[in-house]
Amino acid sequence: MNVTPGVGLVERARAIAPLLAREADEIERTRRLTPAVTGALIENGLYRALLPQSLGGTEAAPEAFMQMLEEIAKADASTAWCLGQCSVCAMIAAALDHDTAHEIFNTPPGILAWGAIAHEARAVEGGYRVTARWDFASGSRQASWLGAHVRILSADGTPRKNADGSPEVRTILFPVASATLHDVWQAIGLAGTGTDSYEVTDLFIPERYTAFRDVPQALREPGPLYRLGTGSAFSLGFAAVSLGVARATLDAAIALARAKHQSLAASAMRDNQAVQGLIGRTEGDFRAARAYLYATANAMWRDLSATGEFSSAHRTSVRLASTWTIHQAARVVDTAYHMAGATAVFRSNPFERRFRDMHAIAQQLQARDTHFEDVGRMILAGADP
Repeated sequence: MNVTPGVGLVERARAIAPLLAREADEIERTRRLTPAVTGALIENGLYRALLPQSLGGTEAAPEAFMQMLEEIAKADASTAWCLGQCSVCAMIAAALDHDTAHEIFNTPPGILAWGAIAHEARAVEGGYRVTARWDFASGSRQASWLGAHVRILSADGTPRKNADGSPEVRTILFPVASATLHDVWQAIGLAGTGTDSYEVTDLFIPERYTAFRDVPQALREPGPLYRLGTGSAFSLGFAAVSLGVARATLDAAIALARAKHQSLAASAMRDNQAVQGLIGRTEGDFRAARAYLYATANAMWRDLSATGEFSSAHRTSVRLASTWTIHQAARVVDTAYHMAGATAVFRSNPFERRFRDMHAIAQQLQARDTHFEDVGRMILAGADP
């Protein structure tokens, strides 16, 4: 990896943004990140943002990780989404023994992807056997390894339980060559993410290629980052992607308003008071959402770094800020899209794809309205979210 010493994640992301912008049409057309884009992400160490330093990763604080994704998303949302997904997946390295983690993440390309929790694996001598199919594996087309979160069955088929009575869930890891990938991602937005399905049949998973995800007691790395857990890291990362998309869309609307003379209008858009007011209010909405997200992330990180504990209050705060930010980013994109008028519907202009990408983001788990219900329930019960 050829990375200039002293150059940070955000600077490296910003430096490759022109390449991503040039490749965006091909990413959309092929529904995959192009080799040039994947190569640039690898060469600049961006997939290793959250990998432990003991394995040669950056082990970045959340703020740097989020800013990196913002910069990438301004150029191409699909690239940012894949990068965010695979970067967070790499956090599982903190729960693996060093040799296993080194094999997975330091054998090029060293990229891991996984989908949603589903299905079961049966315990056998030395490991587990599994036959299953999983969905929503963003970034799987660039990955060298795949993972899956599965409930564990004992050898006799009975579900294994944790001490608190909950089902035992492990993350299993296997080379991408062990699976069959199904090309199913025909979506209105984030088209280039290759968020496909993958399947294995009677696959044996040795014990050392399994881990307890987001269980502090299972961690082998001391850094506070890994106590944050992948769920909250996904929330912060994907909210940052939404900010990048919103910033780029609003910037495009501002550039258009500076130059465009609307049909039948007496003056240029930039001189229209209604347009001026709309841009001012929308800029305020964007800045408020971004400030809230980063303030929440930084407050959480200060406490986590000082205490080593990721409190339930901070977990709730992160979820609330991330969900609200995605919704606000969608409003910013909608406003910019409508402001652009007929110009926005042409694929040659910088609105249509970002509109679709933003609304695909807003349909994901991290943006569900039920998160607001969870927070409201806590508030009404007297808890401090």
